Amino acid sequence: MTVPSPVPRPRRRVGLTGGIAAGKSVVAARLAHHGAAVVDHDVLAREVVARGSAGLAAVAEAFGQEVLTADGDLDRAALGRVVFADAAARERLNHLVHPLVRAAARRAEEAAVAADAGVVVHDIPLLVESGQAGHFDELVVVDAPAELRVRRLVEMRGLTEADAWARLAAQADDEARLEAADVVLDGSGSVAELEEQVDRLWSRWAA
Repeated sequence: MTVPSPVPRPRRRVGLTGGIAAGKSVVAARLAHHGAAVVDHDVLAREVVARGSAGLAAVAEAFGQEVLTADGDLDRAALGRVVFADAAARERLNHLVHPLVRAAARRAEEAAVAADAGVVVHDIPLLVESGQAGHFDELVVVDAPAELRVRRLVEMRGLTEADAWARLAAQADDEARLEAADVVLDGSGSVAELEEQVDRLWSRWAA
């Protein structure tokens, strides 16, 4: 019997998460600037429910044709109105989409390692909620006060205050994220201040 070859692993496999609007995207971009391969699970989540995909068909079957646009794409606003107001619906969506995203993430990591990436960062908004906290060499959490994140969502993304609070409520509470973290970065200040924290973290990894 042929024994399959072990899947190559990067030198450092990092999980990156944080509350919505805490500054996670700034951290991911800065890590990529330093040479990390960043696997963006939000991007993968869009790809696995692209028009014509099996993932989109499963979502439409679970939530009805009203979550599709006239062109057959996923109507994210319509789906969001359903799942952010109903925890059971959100769990049903996660059950459909998360396995597809994880499979795509494994393929992306393997491609990054094949391209000699030493550090692979998995940028996962719902990392703690989806039970992946123990899957990484190091878990980095970006934290900022809830009131500040709501203000950012209102001012920068155009959400109403009620919708912004609903988005925060749909994620793990801050305490759960912080409890799972190996490293906590403070996202309450400026972009430059957050990037400086990332620079120090990268220096430690490089050493």
